[in-house]
Amino acid sequence: MLLGRARLLVGLSSLSLLHAIPVAAQGTPAANPGAAVDRTTLPVPPAHYAGTVGMTYRDSKPAYAPPVRAPAGAPNILVVLTDDVGFGAASTFGGPVPTPNLDRLAARGLRYTRFHTTAMCSPTRASLLTGRNHHAVGTGIVTDTASGYPGYTGEMPASAATIAQILRYNGYGTAMVGKHHNVPGHENNPAGPFTHWPTGLGFDHFFGFIGGDADQWKPRLYRGTDPASDQPPPGETLDRILFDDAIDWVHTQKAAAPDQPFFLYVAPGSAHAPHQAPPEWIAKFKGKFDAGWDALRVETLRRQIKAGIAPRNTSLTPRPEAIPAWSSLSADERAADARMMEVYAAMLAYQDAQFGRLLDELDRMGQSENTLIIFIEGDNGASAEGGIEGTMNEIGRLANFVETSAAEKTAAMDRMGGPGTSQLYPVGWSWATNSPFQWTKQVGSHLGGTRNGMVIAWPKKIADKGGIRTNFAHVVDITPTILEAVGLPQPVRVDGIQQQPVDGVSIEYSFDKDVPEKPRTQYFELIGNRGIYKDGWLANTTPVRLPWKMGGSGVSPLDYKWELYDLRSDFSQSRNLAAREPKRLEEMKALWDAEARRNQVYPLDDRQGDRSNGVRPGTRRTLFEYWGAGISIPQPAAPPLGFGSYTLEADVVLPEGQANGVLAATGSLLGGWSFYLDEGRPSVIHAASQEDGDQWVVAAQAPIPSGPALIRYDYKGNGLGRGGKMTISVNGQKVAQGEIKRSAMMVAGLGETFDTGRDTGEEVTHYRHGSAFTGAIQKVTVTTK
Repeated sequence: MLLGRARLLVGLSSLSLLHAIPVAAQGTPAANPGAAVDRTTLPVPPAHYAGTVGMTYRDSKPAYAPPVRAPAGAPNILVVLTDDVGFGAASTFGGPVPTPNLDRLAARGLRYTRFHTTAMCSPTRASLLTGRNHHAVGTGIVTDTASGYPGYTGEMPASAATIAQILRYNGYGTAMVGKHHNVPGHENNPAGPFTHWPTGLGFDHFFGFIGGDADQWKPRLYRGTDPASDQPPPGETLDRILFDDAIDWVHTQKAAAPDQPFFLYVAPGSAHAPHQAPPEWIAKFKGKFDAGWDALRVETLRRQIKAGIAPRNTSLTPRPEAIPAWSSLSADERAADARMMEVYAAMLAYQDAQFGRLLDELDRMGQSENTLIIFIEGDNGASAEGGIEGTMNEIGRLANFVETSAAEKTAAMDRMGGPGTSQLYPVGWSWATNSPFQWTKQVGSHLGGTRNGMVIAWPKKIADKGGIRTNFAHVVDITPTILEAVGLPQPVRVDGIQQQPVDGVSIEYSFDKDVPEKPRTQYFELIGNRGIYKDGWLANTTPVRLPWKMGGSGVSPLDYKWELYDLRSDFSQSRNLAAREPKRLEEMKALWDAEARRNQVYPLDDRQGDRSNGVRPGTRRTLFEYWGAGISIPQPAAPPLGFGSYTLEADVVLPEGQANGVLAATGSLLGGWSFYLDEGRPSVIHAASQEDGDQWVVAAQAPIPSGPALIRYDYKGNGLGRGGKMTISVNGQKVAQGEIKRSAMMVAGLGETFDTGRDTGEEVTHYRHGSAFTGAIQKVTVTTK
């Protein structure tokens, strides 16, 4: 044993000498141990070698380059961004949904009542991470509908390093948990590139989902860039395991490196559709919204004024004519719609409870005092995308012509919020939970789309516990604020790339009490709706396309009318001064144009859903080959079965007895296709939606024998949404034929995948013997036409 250890030491010494000699040959000068670290170039250039290298260890002196550490006393950073939560939803900002944990965070810090987002998901998240305006980083719209213009590529450039990259290069541990909706369509596949995945944007750890939303009961999740099998425990939903993971990561990080500060970004994805929550949480809100959305707006503003969130002279903006009065609904409609709001409230309240567990752990670990927590309640205003009636199938309504009737809502009341649902409440509730402002998500011109509540707490630095701040702030300010709090410069170069200017400004000055608001200009634009803020004044266009309608407005965005508001005395954007101040309005319009040109906002486009599917031209395929079972492909890289004719062939070996299970499946019962064997009979089902009678099955009458088989499905489509004829053949012999009378263009939900040998996520149908294929799959080939 002693001889072996001696040999090991000699070997290590030899390796060290071999490594050291080239250093001496390079003539690296000794480092100055007292020199300040230049953090404007990242990664920080390595220090010069401070040791000496002779011919032997006897005339040599070893040294290690000092690691880059965060500035002394740097705080931990926790950023939380929720989804589709209007300004007037959470109790922290006067809303009807109790959020006691956000309330206690506000009691430790500050509530910001004039904080703004971009009015939509991907743009807000891009600005949050980079500190730049959304068009300036190619994210003028969600990545799903990106197009080939500089402001709309869906690709955040390397010239806009994220706050995670900057902090990691400055000695922080970094993690992201939850929703990431900033992956371009051509990167949303298991082959990469993974440049815009969280691990490519500076996060050491990622656990969550890619895309706009996820089923809360059966989510499709990733760890890093690999699919994860994690699922919520029975009776719980996705937020439970997301916050579990956040807590586990903090435990591990502090166990391994107790002196290293962390940056943790939690984006739970709630309360975006599908609105889903555990039944006992839904039960807590039974009857709470029976008075309707008109009454809720009034009650919310009353609470906001009482709490000092809104000034006493705030006017409640009127209900748009397109939204029905609550009193105009039938008794059945009111009951079903109230239930939909109960589910939404339960989802938000459940999320708050999970956030509370993270707060508890930071307290228990003694980390709260020096942790800067920035909690943004909503990445935009509440969503109106459920339409006037609301919907039980989010993607079905947006893409597949599925409308939910009052009778269907009434019949579904007992299932609302549960597994297999994908509901989104009526527009009346989104308008109500944006109280007291006009409009909703997607409307970048009005505060109902862009005004969100924010809470900042940092007990070590913020003395005005429980204070309210009315300083104008925007999501682009988050990165500069974090850097100033930590004591870091904005880098000039990152990974060798010259960095573009930062558009946000630090609001750390507002941590102190009674500090005047600094001069500020900020533009807004989303789907043709636009505005410009300057030192208390807001000029903005009047919406033409309703935010729950797909397509365009039919009017050029250049012909939109303009409005003008003095927000210094008009908190709710209720008194249009355009006719009274024409000169000021023209000046503001000119300022908007200048900002638009500087930030690559043009060309304006007010179409929603009609731009593109976010996939680059020239990358579309017609041949898809899958070499075996167990493959899962995200929808952007999967065969587009909803847009025409196709052929699917499965080269299989069937077991003795009757084979069962899925050959290939995509989507779910809300919209999807499954090609499977049922007791040996080749079958296919298409679910155009989850509604009764909206599913079609074509199946062979008899089982096929064991052994090798080539099973072929030929579908001849009749046009978008119009169904088609399905023919099934085995080894060249037709065994079944039938009509698919209606077809979904887009499978649902957003996180569902194209799978071979099984049906993952929410299944397309109930399989009598489970979805796992009992034979062997050699190859599945899909050819689209």
